[in-house]
Amino acid sequence: MSFESLGLAPGLVRALAELGYTTPTPIQEQAIPFALEGRDMLAGAQTGTGKTAAFSLPLLHRLAQGEPRRGARAPRALVLTPTRELALQVHESVRDYGKHVRLQSAAIYGGAGMNPQLDALRRGLDILVATPGRLIDHMERRSVDLSKIEILVLDEADRMLDMGFLPAMKRIITTLPKQNRQTLLFSATFAEPIKQLAQQFMRNPVEVQVTPKNTVVATIEHRAHPVDAGRKKDLLLHLMAQDSRRQTLVFTRTKHGANRLAEQLEAAGMKAAAIHGNKSQGARTKALSEFKSGKCTVLVATDIAARGIDIDQLPVVINYDLPTIAEDYVHRIGRTGRNGSTGEAISLVSPEEGPLLRDIQKLLNADISLAPVAGFEPSRPLQMNGSLAAARRPANARPSGRPAQRPGAAAHRPRTPNANAGGRGAAPAGRGASSGRGGNGGQRRQGTTRF
Repeated sequence: MSFESLGLAPGLVRALAELGYTTPTPIQEQAIPFALEGRDMLAGAQTGTGKTAAFSLPLLHRLAQGEPRRGARAPRALVLTPTRELALQVHESVRDYGKHVRLQSAAIYGGAGMNPQLDALRRGLDILVATPGRLIDHMERRSVDLSKIEILVLDEADRMLDMGFLPAMKRIITTLPKQNRQTLLFSATFAEPIKQLAQQFMRNPVEVQVTPKNTVVATIEHRAHPVDAGRKKDLLLHLMAQDSRRQTLVFTRTKHGANRLAEQLEAAGMKAAAIHGNKSQGARTKALSEFKSGKCTVLVATDIAARGIDIDQLPVVINYDLPTIAEDYVHRIGRTGRNGSTGEAISLVSPEEGPLLRDIQKLLNADISLAPVAGFEPSRPLQMNGSLAAARRPANARPSGRPAQRPGAAAHRPRTPNANAGGRGAAPAGRGASSGRGGNGGQRRQGTTRF
């Protein structure tokens, strides 16, 4: 199947061809026809499956029909995303796919001055991409007019719920026109709150599910290296020394841990940067841009950045710390193994993290290979049974619960539009909005895959 056979406008098909995209992904193949029919839709797709093109292409197709509107105008389409990074990437995708249609778009997100965003809104838009928190700010200022919205997209709705945006989402949706509005909801999972949201705000939605819940692509090789917590840094350096030029995304559990590890990698002679919620948006944008371009070979991130990082053919993701929530493992490793390319998901697992590894394997319904590295074997076996708290308890802890003494330290395919944090995310330094006309797509940055 081709994009042309899906019934997309010639200008969109031309833009996709120029970007090197020839074949729709399964989510695009199934979702685009329903979206073109104007149906409300619940679409289930993991990150990396091409979901952004699945909603942005029919959105552009519908808005491009008829005579282009001129001058100041209210947006006709609204895309809500959970994070600032995702808002930027969705806007870039909309701009790239729509470069041959005359539509204006902008992305607004928090953490920066309002003036550039106000200017973009005053000039007039067709498509608005926004995080919930910043959009609420504009609603309270009466600086945004949502009365003309024809299409609403909730992107990564499960993530927005996880981040506590449900009240903001409901507040935004209740202000939108109900008559003839099309609503497209994309989510990795269809948890009960998602279904309730759909029942409340959608009309007989068709459901599309291309990937079972919490599955990962088959082209990713999973491997876990048992190691004492105090030797993780040394093992990481050992593994990375085997190919210091390979782009590597490393996940830590805490912001402080990300900063410290990035500093340690820099001290070891590697080009590393950290990205997390406490970094200014200018620093985050710079780090991500340098990682995408190859100037920085190691990016250390926390889970809040897991869904905002999109690198073409990223070869390896390393879990320096296992996530405390098993589902986050899927989101982390979704950065690699995209669109049929191969990838590695490596986890450094200390004995006390055994229960976390067990939970991940249970979620995936698959074992992850344990591969001790010579010279870095842990001092005790992984504690795969019991709770995390029990695994962390010192060996001489008393059954009564009284505190014990602290132990001593010891393959090539045709390209397809790829898929892919909080809501009041920050803008790049000195900018509060990202905007662009469909025909001014701009040069695409090396190593970036839009989604």
